[in-house]
Amino acid sequence: MRKLAAPSRRDCNNLQYRETARPHYRGPAVFLWIQMKEILIDYLERKQQERFDLKAVIFDMDGVLYDSMPAHDQSWQQVMNEWALSHEPGEFYLHEGRVGKETINVVFQRNLQRDATDEEAKQIYARKTELFQHCNNGNTIPGAKEVLTLVQEKELTPVLVTGSGQPSLLERLDHHFPGVFTPGTMVTAFDVVNGKPDPEPFLRGLQKGGDLKPHQAIVIENAPLGIEAAVAAGIFTIAVNTGPLPNAILSDAGASIVFASMSELLDKLPPLLHLAGTITI
Repeated sequence: MRKLAAPSRRDCNNLQYRETARPHYRGPAVFLWIQMKEILIDYLERKQQERFDLKAVIFDMDGVLYDSMPAHDQSWQQVMNEWALSHEPGEFYLHEGRVGKETINVVFQRNLQRDATDEEAKQIYARKTELFQHCNNGNTIPGAKEVLTLVQEKELTPVLVTGSGQPSLLERLDHHFPGVFTPGTMVTAFDVVNGKPDPEPFLRGLQKGGDLKPHQAIVIENAPLGIEAAVAAGIFTIAVNTGPLPNAILSDAGASIVFASMSELLDKLPPLLHLAGTITI
Protein backbone atom coordinates (compact mmCIF):
# COMPACT_ATOMS: atom_id res chain seq x y z
CA MET A 1 0.00 0.00 0.00
CA ARG A 2 1.43 3.37 -0.92
CA LYS A 3 2.03 5.92 1.81
CA LEU A 4 0.30 9.27 1.60
CA ALA A 5 0.41 12.31 3.84
CA ALA A 6 -1.27 11.63 7.17
CA PRO A 7 -4.56 13.45 7.87
CA SER A 8 -4.43 16.58 9.96
CA ARG A 9 -5.22 16.57 13.66
CA ARG A 10 -8.39 18.52 12.93
CA ASP A 11 -9.50 15.88 10.43
CA CYS A 12 -8.93 12.83 12.58
CA ASN A 13 -8.76 14.14 16.13
CA ASN A 14 -5.10 13.34 16.75
CA LEU A 15 -5.18 9.88 15.15
CA GLN A 16 -1.85 8.98 13.53
CA TYR A 17 -1.35 6.37 10.81
CA ARG A 18 1.38 4.20 9.37
CA GLU A 19 -0.69 3.44 6.29
CA THR A 20 -3.06 6.18 5.13
CA ALA A 21 -6.16 6.14 3.00
CA ARG A 22 -7.65 7.81 -0.05
CA PRO A 23 -6.50 11.42 -0.53
CA HIS A 24 -9.97 12.93 -0.98
CA TYR A 25 -11.76 14.45 1.99
CA ARG A 26 -15.17 13.14 3.03
CA GLY A 27 -15.58 14.77 6.43
CA PRO A 28 -13.84 13.73 9.66
CA ALA A 29 -16.10 10.84 10.71
CA VAL A 30 -16.31 9.18 7.28
CA PHE A 31 -12.63 9.81 6.58
CA LEU A 32 -11.72 8.23 9.93
CA TRP A 33 -13.88 5.19 9.12
CA ILE A 34 -12.16 4.76 5.74
CA GLN A 35 -8.74 5.10 7.36
CA MET A 36 -9.43 2.44 9.98
CA LYS A 37 -10.96 0.08 7.41
CA GLU A 38 -7.95 0.32 5.11
CA ILE A 39 -5.52 -0.16 7.99
CA LEU A 40 -7.36 -3.31 9.09
CA ILE A 41 -7.52 -4.64 5.52
CA ASP A 42 -3.81 -3.96 5.09
CA TYR A 43 -3.07 -6.07 8.18
CA LEU A 44 -5.20 -8.96 6.91
CA GLU A 45 -3.54 -8.85 3.51
CA ARG A 46 -0.06 -8.85 4.99
CA LYS A 47 -0.92 -11.75 7.31
CA GLN A 48 -2.81 -13.62 4.58
CA GLN A 49 -5.95 -13.84 6.69
CA GLU A 50 -9.49 -13.52 5.37
CA ARG A 51 -10.85 -11.84 8.49
CA PHE A 52 -10.28 -11.07 12.14
CA ASP A 53 -11.71 -13.45 14.71
CA LEU A 54 -11.19 -11.35 17.83
CA LYS A 55 -11.28 -13.16 21.14
CA ALA A 56 -8.95 -11.05 23.30
CA VAL A 57 -7.40 -7.62 23.80
CA ILE A 58 -3.88 -7.69 25.21
CA PHE A 59 -2.84 -4.76 27.40
CA ASP A 60 0.53 -3.53 28.55
CA MET A 61 0.48 -2.27 32.14
CA ASP A 62 2.90 0.61 32.76
CA GLY A 63 1.82 3.61 30.72
CA VAL A 64 -1.38 1.94 29.53
CA LEU A 65 -3.24 1.04 32.71
CA TYR A 66 -1.07 2.83 35.28
CA ASP A 67 0.59 6.23 35.14
CA SER A 68 3.76 4.64 36.49
CA MET A 69 6.33 5.45 33.82
CA PRO A 70 7.44 8.78 35.35
CA ALA A 71 8.25 6.89 38.56
CA HIS A 72 10.09 4.17 36.63
CA ASP A 73 12.10 6.80 34.77
CA GLN A 74 12.94 8.70 37.95
CA SER A 75 13.97 5.59 39.89
CA TRP A 76 16.14 4.27 37.06
CA GLN A 77 17.85 7.64 36.73
CA GLN A 78 18.56 7.87 40.45
CA VAL A 79 19.98 4.39 40.84
CA MET A 80 22.24 4.86 37.81
CA ASN A 81 23.43 8.17 39.27
CA GLU A 82 24.21 6.41 42.54
CA TRP A 83 26.35 3.93 40.60
CA ALA A 84 27.99 6.76 38.60
CA LEU A 85 26.67 5.34 35.33
CA SER A 86 25.75 7.86 32.65
CA HIS A 87 22.37 7.75 30.93
CA GLU A 88 20.51 9.79 28.34
CA PRO A 89 17.45 12.01 28.93
CA GLY A 90 14.30 9.98 28.42
CA GLU A 91 16.33 6.82 27.87
CA PHE A 92 14.27 4.69 30.21
CA TYR A 93 11.07 5.42 28.32
CA LEU A 94 12.81 3.83 25.34
CA HIS A 95 13.82 0.82 27.48
CA GLU A 96 10.30 0.36 28.84
CA GLY A 97 9.28 -3.28 28.53
CA ARG A 98 12.73 -4.79 28.94
CA VAL A 99 13.30 -7.05 31.92
CA GLY A 100 15.39 -5.25 34.54
CA LYS A 101 18.63 -7.16 33.92
CA GLU A 102 18.56 -6.27 30.22
CA THR A 103 18.08 -2.56 30.96
CA ILE A 104 20.98 -2.66 33.40
CA ASN A 105 23.18 -4.40 30.84
CA VAL A 106 22.47 -1.74 28.20
CA VAL A 107 23.75 0.94 30.56
CA PHE A 108 26.71 -1.18 31.72
CA GLN A 109 27.79 -1.92 28.16
CA ARG A 110 27.75 1.76 27.24
CA ASN A 111 29.65 2.81 30.38
CA LEU A 112 31.88 -0.17 31.17
CA GLN A 113 31.83 -2.26 27.98
CA ARG A 114 30.57 -5.30 29.86
CA ASP A 115 27.40 -6.81 31.29
CA ALA A 116 26.60 -6.43 34.96
CA THR A 117 27.41 -9.39 37.16
CA ASP A 118 24.46 -11.19 38.71
CA GLU A 119 25.24 -9.60 42.05
CA GLU A 120 25.51 -6.11 40.58
CA ALA A 121 22.23 -6.52 38.72
CA LYS A 122 20.55 -7.84 41.88
CA GLN A 123 21.72 -4.84 43.93
CA ILE A 124 20.79 -2.29 41.28
CA TYR A 125 17.35 -3.73 40.65
CA ALA A 126 16.62 -4.04 44.37
CA ARG A 127 17.51 -0.37 44.85
CA LYS A 128 15.52 0.63 41.77
CA THR A 129 12.50 -1.23 43.17
CA GLU A 130 12.88 0.56 46.49
CA LEU A 131 13.06 3.94 44.78
CA PHE A 132 10.09 3.12 42.53
CA GLN A 133 7.89 2.24 45.47
CA HIS A 134 8.78 5.59 47.01
CA CYS A 135 8.20 7.59 43.79
CA ASN A 136 5.14 5.87 42.38
CA ASN A 137 1.80 7.55 43.10
CA GLY A 138 -0.26 4.54 42.02
CA ASN A 139 -2.52 6.55 39.74
CA THR A 140 -4.30 4.84 36.88
CA ILE A 141 -4.33 6.24 33.34
CA PRO A 142 -7.54 8.21 32.63
CA GLY A 143 -9.83 6.12 30.47
CA ALA A 144 -8.12 2.80 31.24
CA LYS A 145 -10.90 1.40 33.42
CA GLU A 146 -13.53 2.38 30.88
CA VAL A 147 -11.60 0.72 28.04
CA LEU A 148 -11.35 -2.50 30.06
CA THR A 149 -15.08 -2.35 30.79
CA LEU A 150 -15.81 -1.88 27.08
CA VAL A 151 -13.64 -4.87 26.18
CA GLN A 152 -15.51 -7.05 28.67
CA GLU A 153 -18.88 -5.78 27.41
CA LYS A 154 -17.83 -6.88 23.92
CA GLU A 155 -17.21 -10.35 25.42
CA LEU A 156 -13.49 -10.17 24.69
CA THR A 157 -10.91 -11.46 27.16
CA PRO A 158 -8.58 -8.81 28.65
CA VAL A 159 -5.03 -10.17 28.89
CA LEU A 160 -2.13 -8.43 30.64
CA VAL A 161 1.40 -8.60 29.21
CA THR A 162 3.99 -6.63 31.18
CA GLY A 163 7.74 -6.63 31.59
CA SER A 164 7.22 -5.67 35.20
CA GLY A 165 7.77 -7.87 38.21
CA GLN A 166 6.84 -5.12 40.67
CA PRO A 167 4.54 -6.56 43.35
CA SER A 168 3.49 -3.03 44.31
CA LEU A 169 1.81 -2.74 40.90
CA LEU A 170 0.65 -6.30 40.40
CA GLU A 171 -1.14 -6.38 43.74
CA ARG A 172 -3.10 -3.25 42.81
CA LEU A 173 -4.63 -4.67 39.66
CA ASP A 174 -7.54 -6.31 41.40
CA HIS A 175 -8.08 -3.21 43.52
CA HIS A 176 -8.22 -0.77 40.61
CA PHE A 177 -9.65 -3.14 38.00
CA PRO A 178 -11.63 -5.72 39.99
CA GLY A 179 -12.59 -8.87 38.18
CA VAL A 180 -10.67 -8.01 35.01
CA PHE A 181 -7.44 -10.00 35.26
CA THR A 182 -6.59 -13.34 36.85
CA PRO A 183 -3.23 -15.09 37.19
CA GLY A 184 -4.31 -17.16 34.20
CA THR A 185 -4.64 -14.08 32.00
CA MET A 186 -1.43 -12.32 33.11
CA VAL A 187 2.09 -12.54 31.68
CA THR A 188 4.79 -10.88 33.82
CA ALA A 189 8.58 -10.81 33.89
CA PHE A 190 8.49 -14.08 35.81
CA ASP A 191 6.70 -15.92 32.97
CA VAL A 192 9.21 -15.38 30.18
CA VAL A 193 12.86 -15.98 29.41
CA ASN A 194 13.11 -13.19 26.86
CA GLY A 195 11.50 -9.82 27.53
CA LYS A 196 10.29 -7.24 25.04
CA PRO A 197 11.23 -6.56 22.20
CA ASP A 198 11.30 -10.35 21.83
CA PRO A 199 7.84 -11.60 20.83
CA GLU A 200 7.81 -14.21 23.61
CA PRO A 201 5.71 -12.15 26.08
CA PHE A 202 2.94 -11.64 23.51
CA LEU A 203 3.10 -15.21 22.26
CA ARG A 204 2.56 -16.23 25.89
CA GLY A 205 -0.26 -13.69 26.04
CA LEU A 206 -1.94 -15.42 23.10
CA GLN A 207 -1.64 -18.72 24.93
CA LYS A 208 -3.13 -17.29 28.10
CA GLY A 209 -5.92 -15.67 26.12
CA GLY A 210 -7.06 -19.15 25.05
CA ASP A 211 -4.37 -20.58 22.74
CA LEU A 212 -5.16 -17.89 20.19
CA LYS A 213 -3.74 -17.13 16.76
CA PRO A 214 -2.38 -13.59 16.15
CA HIS A 215 -5.46 -12.48 14.16
CA GLN A 216 -7.65 -13.35 17.15
CA ALA A 217 -6.28 -10.54 19.33
CA ILE A 218 -5.22 -6.92 19.28
CA VAL A 219 -2.56 -5.29 21.44
CA ILE A 220 -2.68 -1.96 23.28
CA GLU A 221 0.86 -0.68 23.96
CA ASN A 222 2.60 2.59 24.74
CA ALA A 223 6.28 1.71 24.42
CA PRO A 224 8.47 1.20 21.33
CA LEU A 225 9.91 -2.12 22.54
CA GLY A 226 6.47 -3.42 23.44
CA ILE A 227 5.16 -2.43 20.02
CA GLU A 228 8.10 -4.18 18.34
CA ALA A 229 7.40 -7.31 20.38
CA ALA A 230 3.68 -7.35 19.58
CA VAL A 231 4.29 -6.77 15.87
CA ALA A 232 6.93 -9.51 15.85
CA ALA A 233 4.28 -11.81 17.36
CA GLY A 234 2.08 -10.99 14.37
CA ILE A 235 -0.65 -9.15 16.30
CA PHE A 236 -2.47 -6.00 15.17
CA THR A 237 -1.01 -3.31 17.44
CA ILE A 238 -2.48 -0.01 18.63
CA ALA A 239 -0.26 2.50 20.44
CA VAL A 240 -1.43 5.03 23.01
CA ASN A 241 1.09 7.82 23.48
CA THR A 242 0.85 8.51 27.20
CA GLY A 243 4.50 9.55 27.57
CA PRO A 244 6.97 12.11 26.21
CA LEU A 245 8.09 10.24 23.09
CA PRO A 246 7.17 11.59 19.62
CA ASN A 247 4.38 9.72 17.83
CA ALA A 248 6.83 8.90 15.05
CA ILE A 249 8.85 6.66 17.36
CA LEU A 250 5.76 4.58 18.11
CA SER A 251 4.66 4.34 14.48
CA ASP A 252 8.20 3.54 13.37
CA ALA A 253 8.25 0.72 15.92
CA GLY A 254 5.35 -0.81 13.99
CA ALA A 255 2.11 0.47 15.52
CA SER A 256 -0.71 0.48 12.96
CA ILE A 257 -2.46 3.35 14.77
CA VAL A 258 -1.25 5.81 17.42
CA PHE A 259 -3.82 7.42 19.70
CA ALA A 260 -3.05 10.40 21.91
CA SER A 261 -4.55 8.87 25.07
CA MET A 262 -6.57 6.01 26.51
CA SER A 263 -9.57 8.33 26.49
CA GLU A 264 -9.22 8.75 22.74
CA LEU A 265 -8.87 4.99 22.38
CA LEU A 266 -12.13 4.62 24.32
CA ASP A 267 -13.83 6.87 21.76
CA LYS A 268 -12.38 5.12 18.70
CA LEU A 269 -12.36 1.50 19.86
CA PRO A 270 -16.08 0.72 19.30
CA PRO A 271 -16.03 1.53 15.55
CA LEU A 272 -12.68 -0.21 15.18
CA LEU A 273 -14.01 -3.38 16.83
CA HIS A 274 -17.12 -3.20 14.67
CA LEU A 275 -15.04 -2.97 11.52
CA ALA A 276 -12.77 -5.80 12.66
CA GLY A 277 -15.87 -7.95 13.11
CA THR A 278 -17.32 -7.21 9.68
CA ILE A 279 -14.37 -7.00 7.26
CA THR A 280 -13.71 -10.00 5.03
CA ILE A 281 -11.18 -10.03 2.20
